[in-house]
Amino acid sequence: MSTVTKPNHIGRKISRIRELKDMKQEALAQAMGTNQQAISIMENSETIEEEKLMEVAKALGVSVEAIKNFSEEGVFNYFNTFNENDFNSVNFGSHSGNYCSFHPLDKLMDSVEENRKLYERLLKAEQDKIEYLEKLLKAK
Repeated sequence: MSTVTKPNHIGRKISRIRELKDMKQEALAQAMGTNQQAISIMENSETIEEEKLMEVAKALGVSVEAIKNFSEEGVFNYFNTFNENDFNSVNFGSHSGNYCSFHPLDKLMDSVEENRKLYERLLKAEQDKIEYLEKLLKAK
């Protein structure tokens, strides 16, 4: 039985992190100022220059260390530490001591309401501008 270890394939790690963030190659390419083909080549590369890795990490919103230390097993182990009670009580970090004191959907709805109010204020400002310009035109 062979005990061959997997190589530290940085390109695959970048690919998996990008996929977990629900990001397409095109989006990563745009964030990095390159094209999709360059991202594909990079994701198929076992090693990547440190400077390029820093660019990728910034575009993905993670640290270079997170890319280097990423493992599928680690992701699954992290999610497997949650149990049903954690989700029912919105206690997403019981094993790490981090507690969520609000329901995420409530925050989302608050954000939607804030955006609606902002939109209404902007719309009102534009209507006021139109009225002002119409008055100026009638005065001439």
